[in-house]
Amino acid sequence: MPISTENDTSLPLKERMDKMTVKFASREEDWGALDFQTKVSPRYKRAQIRYLGGGGTGQHDDPNILEAQHFTLSTMLLPAGCEGPLHIHHDVEEVFFVIQGNVTIFWEENGVEEEMVLGPRDMIFTPAGMYRGLRNDTDGDALMLVMLGASQPKLPDYPEGSAMALARKAARGY
Repeated sequence: MPISTENDTSLPLKERMDKMTVKFASREEDWGALDFQTKVSPRYKRAQIRYLGGGGTGQHDDPNILEAQHFTLSTMLLPAGCEGPLHIHHDVEEVFFVIQGNVTIFWEENGVEEEMVLGPRDMIFTPAGMYRGLRNDTDGDALMLVMLGASQPKLPDYPEGSAMALARKAARGY
């Protein structure tokens, strides 16, 4: 279970502050959170580094994260040449904020796809119900902050009949 973020005012302020602080040194790169995608193709390899909630990967029971109340926050390490496939969150908006490197963000709607390259300190807000994906077209790793606007977002869906939709079904056993 995640660490509770309930503000217990019976505790001293310093103790509450310490409890709500997450240091980078205690984070782990989780290369397995999206392993079912990597099994489809190695180009989908990326690591989630969780801080607040499990994000869009469904890793909500991680004992090393703070419990999310209204949004999640994690970082994603995207190796050179890798991508996050086209997917949709019906229930939640998503923010991508590039910390290091360059990331190409793509949206798809009604068969039309648009792309935009984001560099360090650039951000894009993606509304709920919009297909989105991302890729690193550079020779170096990219690091980005990812926020989702719910405490436990539903797992995303993938385009019907796509390799990701079939892999998700296989991972779920149906």
